[in-house]
Amino acid sequence: MDSARCDSPRRVRPPRRRALRAALAGAALLAAVTGCGIGSDGGSAAPVPGVTEEPCPRAVNKEHGCIYLGIISDLTVGPFTDLGTPMVVAQKAFWDRVNRQGGIGGYDVDVHTYVRDNRYDPATHRRAFQEIKGRVLALAHSLGSPTTEAILGELRSARMIAVPASYPSKWEFEDVILESGASYCFEAMNAVDYAVDQFKAKSVLSVHYPGDYGGDAAAGARIGAEARGVSFSELEIPQGAGRQEKAIQTILTRKPDLVVVTAGPAETAAIVSKTVEAGFQGRFMGNNPTYTAAILRTPAAPAMKARYLVVSPWKPFAYDSPGHTAMRQALGRVLPDDAYTSGWVLSYPLKAMLERAAANGNLTRDGVYEALSQTTTVDYEGMLPRHAGNFSGTPNAAAFRESVIARPDDREFTGSKVITDFAPGPTAKAHRLESPCYNPG
Repeated sequence: MDSARCDSPRRVRPPRRRALRAALAGAALLAAVTGCGIGSDGGSAAPVPGVTEEPCPRAVNKEHGCIYLGIISDLTVGPFTDLGTPMVVAQKAFWDRVNRQGGIGGYDVDVHTYVRDNRYDPATHRRAFQEIKGRVLALAHSLGSPTTEAILGELRSARMIAVPASYPSKWEFEDVILESGASYCFEAMNAVDYAVDQFKAKSVLSVHYPGDYGGDAAAGARIGAEARGVSFSELEIPQGAGRQEKAIQTILTRKPDLVVVTAGPAETAAIVSKTVEAGFQGRFMGNNPTYTAAILRTPAAPAMKARYLVVSPWKPFAYDSPGHTAMRQALGRVLPDDAYTSGWVLSYPLKAMLERAAANGNLTRDGVYEALSQTTTVDYEGMLPRHAGNFSGTPNAAAFRESVIARPDDREFTGSKVITDFAPGPTAKAHRLESPCYNPG
């Protein structure tokens, strides 16, 4: 599949955050009234999915009811298991902390009961969602772009919010997706800008998974290259560290100044180490999911430390902010891992939506849905700027475009050292996001 530019003809629904939510305001108000227990026929209203008056199985506040949230992640055999597993641990710790702080609107929050493994497979993800969708208020974690896409229609019809553990730019155009951080597209734009400014790069090659993850980053790299007047080419790659011979040979033949990698950590390590061993002199920059500290415990470590940078949506585990400190205290004695950081950060917007819905007296799916249109900032406790939590505007106005860039460093707790602060490059800052960067043909 060829990646398309963001200003290409639209193949998705138009920006609609404000318009559709306004149209549904009346339905949300009706839900708030009938949800109090009286239906139109004078009888009891149907229970709210995922909200019970009975306490949670692991209740901290025994007098509280329970809000059940679902988690569907890559937990066993998929390419992102090393990311999904610690993210889930962090999210459990996050919501347990919320409960210890008093819960939300007279309810504790449960993210332990409905946890499912998707194996990074869309069909498995869909089956897992079918199992739990009637029992949870929202999804606190839905890992993967193609996997979340597989349930998107049902999320829309149920007005059910999902927090994605993925960052394609198309999530900016979905009312039921509660994203955090810069998209893969903006990360790649920022990578190209950094390489042009710092390394004087004149040629860019994007090597990437097919689909929304890789395609979105490739589109951003293309936009960045065109904006900066440097050459661009791309290559789709399969999953599997042992299946990267074509990528390796392409890099060695084309000799780009910058390779933008959008794959899993295993593929990234194989590509970087083998090309550098073969004499490649260029640089690599990867999207956030391409890197974990575990790579520095493999033979790929020297090449990664010498030639690779990661473009991240937030700062690493050991950073000094109130949110980072709270996360470390809540997790206790764990081997530091930036996947914990991702799981923790992603939870803040959903907490804000639940609090707002509860304050509005409408702790229902419609109430949580409507809370998004009322939210222009989120308190991430310093882990992201507050304006990263704007869910009220058009995609172009609300999209967060800032990244941090880090380099592998085994002297750091999580194997990466931040070398830039949050900032958008000139391409990301100027770009008009009128449609998702990646539009599959």
